[in-house]
Amino acid sequence: MARFLAARYHRTSTRLHHRLTNAGSPPHPLKLIDCTHAAHAVAILDIFNEAIVNSTALYDYRPRTLASMADWFGVKAAGAFPVIGAADDNGVLLGFASYGTFRAWPAYKYTVEHSVYVHRDHRSRGVGRSLLQALIGRATGQQLHVMVGGIDVGNVASIRLHEQLGFTHAGTIRQAGFKFGRWLDLAFHQRLLDTPHQPVDG
Repeated sequence: MARFLAARYHRTSTRLHHRLTNAGSPPHPLKLIDCTHAAHAVAILDIFNEAIVNSTALYDYRPRTLASMADWFGVKAAGAFPVIGAADDNGVLLGFASYGTFRAWPAYKYTVEHSVYVHRDHRSRGVGRSLLQALIGRATGQQLHVMVGGIDVGNVASIRLHEQLGFTHAGTIRQAGFKFGRWLDLAFHQRLLDTPHQPVDG
């Protein structure tokens, strides 16, 4: 899912995602960087696995392994998909954002599905907003046309952030997932970009 993240969460994930990406100003200084496997795989894995264990930001059950990150970065590199990180002045990764293939058929080439994740200790500080804004800029620079985020309907903070940055609700798949003993509804939010300037078939 937004293969980028409440009232319907279990208690822990409610605390987690009401603080996710939407409140306050970014910590100072905050640096946006291009993440690499060598420098950031461990930090990204930690953020992924905390979200898997404690929330419905990812419809996944088991923590990922460090070995899996090589394949993850490989897919990003092969598709020229960015992995944008937000780091503090000491180089500590506060969060990251990326996008990837929406669907595998060629005519979807101008559409991507994105995700934004923020470390549990740095939410509600504007980190997610900075990352999503940077991701929009990168997608525009790559001449893409549609960004799609798949967000659990209980993740009110993430939905609000997307709406504030120009995303609109495109539809909801009811009971798309099952986690923490209940069915989960997945809402899709999209933003249309002004690019590409000259879209082509093929």
